[in-house]
Amino acid sequence: MDPKQRRAAARTLLLACGSALALGVPAARAADEAAAPPPAVSEVVVTASRQDLLGVATTASQGSVTQQELSLRPVYRVGQLLESTPGLVVTAHSGEGKANQYLVRGFNLDHGTDIANFVDDMPVNRPTNTHGQGYSDVNFEIPELAQGLDYTKGPYYAAIGDFGAVASTHLKLANEVPNQLAVAGGSFGIYNMFAGGTHHFGYDDRIVGGLYYGHVDGPFDHPDNFRKFAGELRYSHGDTADGYSATLMYYKGDGNFTTDQPLRAIQEGLIDRFGTLDPTDGSSSERISLSGRYGATGEGWKLSSSGYYIHSRMTLWNDFTHFLDDPVNGDQEAQNETRDTFGGQLSLALDHRFGAIDNQLVVGLQARRDRAYLDRRHTKARQVLDYCEVQQPDGPATPVAAVSGACAADRVRLLDLGAYVEDTTHWTPWLRTVVGLREEYYQASDHSLISGFSGSGHQSLAQPKGSIVLGPFFQTELYLSAGRGFHSDDVRGVFGTVPLEGVPGLAGKTPFLAPATGEEVGLRTNIIPRLSVQVAVFQEDFQSELAYNADAGQDEASAPSRRQGVEISAEYRPFRWMELNADLAFSKARYRADAATLANFGLSGPFIADAPSFIGSFGILVDNLGPWFGGLQWRYLGKYPISDGDEFPQDKGYSEINLDVGYKFSAHVKAQLTIFNLTNTKANAAAYFYAARLPGEPAEGVADFQVHPLEPISAAAKITYDF
Repeated sequence: MDPKQRRAAARTLLLACGSALALGVPAARAADEAAAPPPAVSEVVVTASRQDLLGVATTASQGSVTQQELSLRPVYRVGQLLESTPGLVVTAHSGEGKANQYLVRGFNLDHGTDIANFVDDMPVNRPTNTHGQGYSDVNFEIPELAQGLDYTKGPYYAAIGDFGAVASTHLKLANEVPNQLAVAGGSFGIYNMFAGGTHHFGYDDRIVGGLYYGHVDGPFDHPDNFRKFAGELRYSHGDTADGYSATLMYYKGDGNFTTDQPLRAIQEGLIDRFGTLDPTDGSSSERISLSGRYGATGEGWKLSSSGYYIHSRMTLWNDFTHFLDDPVNGDQEAQNETRDTFGGQLSLALDHRFGAIDNQLVVGLQARRDRAYLDRRHTKARQVLDYCEVQQPDGPATPVAAVSGACAADRVRLLDLGAYVEDTTHWTPWLRTVVGLREEYYQASDHSLISGFSGSGHQSLAQPKGSIVLGPFFQTELYLSAGRGFHSDDVRGVFGTVPLEGVPGLAGKTPFLAPATGEEVGLRTNIIPRLSVQVAVFQEDFQSELAYNADAGQDEASAPSRRQGVEISAEYRPFRWMELNADLAFSKARYRADAATLANFGLSGPFIADAPSFIGSFGILVDNLGPWFGGLQWRYLGKYPISDGDEFPQDKGYSEINLDVGYKFSAHVKAQLTIFNLTNTKANAAAYFYAARLPGEPAEGVADFQVHPLEPISAAAKITYDF
């Protein structure tokens, strides 16, 4: 195929995909028809979004995403890189400088309550956070320096502890990237710049580094004006299995917010769809980390270790309820946090052979220590009001503001120790078992700088896990899995030092660790050539659901819950330069308690707010079609109830299509055009139901929809020069 033929084929492919979406023709069939005649070039490579884990996986719902897919997926915000995890939606209900909203398996995981995110073995989640338990802000990531992504779902993996009972993602950092300079610009104030590369020296030694600056206003009447600066410097020797590395990362982000707004304010013309009642909402965040990894292998053994130090600070200015608490100045709060996190992990894998039986035993230890100062301050236009005296952690008494006289300022210490053992035995060529046990020890102390209260306590939790794997038969495996996991709770709720944290008094004491149990039956098959399929049927129970409290802007423990569902994922490679992938996830979410127990939690029924019943996606990846490359990604978030306990009211969810088209002018220069929300869907990116008060309304406020709009159609162009 000569260059003209390749360009014609690419144009035909893009037109066919667009026609299929517009006319309802299945995209796979349209792409197949448009791509004839078959390619006959040898320089193309196989497009593969997920590595084949047949023969090594523990369940059907874990996987490994390649660097290739991460680079080809069109993403509006960096957190959407995590959407390469099947069935995961990453959205937002505020500005870009805040942790995203995560939804998977019928869970609204808010800002990270039950999805454990890691970057190069460093945990991203922040327990006992000033805004939400498990707060997981991934804005510090630089997409150009990502190597790939591993993911899991369910509590079946002994090496995963806090926040990982529903899902986990592990973003890997690259040990080598091409020397490059990239510049991008687009609608809604998008302009980004990246410069980075690799320097080799010595024997198998290299330094990888990169600097990134980004800006976006968004479609909002009061622009986000979000500015992101991030940098990374990494020294590495060898590879992950046999080698070591040290990584320094820095991030600073500042900007404005347009949070979820009362629907009636839009309907009454007080603001438009992209307006805000408080244009002074916003955020300021900073993060610096130093981490190291060391790995070694020998005859029958493998050692893996890592350590890290993370310093972070953030302030969020949010006004959710407007004039409900303060009819004169409004209800804006500044939520402040300064945190230092130390930790690391060590694991040793030992391989043995007993006759015809192969066995691998993994023993591991993980440790994490957090020291954090948290407070909430009543503000107006980011200026503090209603001061009260607070003893700072390392200084004299300092005034901190309160909403309606309720101050909140705490000094928190957390220690999380996890020890685990996991044994994988290949009994026959078609039968293997994976049996694990994890023991968690959690210790915490909290000193309230308002009341003077000091409390400390601890809890342990055993977590057995196991899987039986049958196969492969005809390139097909069956999985039976069960396990126990957990999420930690905000220790201010455990000790009762903050009135709006924890559960209502009638519901009992909030535990340090809220257990979850899960069961799953799965299938993974490659029986059809060039087609990989994974199916999982799951059930997961939580002893304590984390529910969002709009008044506090934080999560608090609620009633027991259950999710049941089915997930189907498939990747098909009709040509060496193309992959089609699809993910379908159906789920049912309910509180699991009788009416009297639900009433103790203030719930009128079993429905769980913001728990979608369906999440779907379809993607096309094209690479090395001559000079052409790119991707198309469609995602659908199904309807969901927005009031805890009640099936109605509901939000209808949304459908969104993002498209990326790239062209390589030479070995050094390439250009990309990315279009977000291609069909200009008008919908809510997030919706809630709670009481807020507008001027002139009753003192108790009005319960209503609170909505944040999906960004309309927009575009960005990018030029990359490799040198």
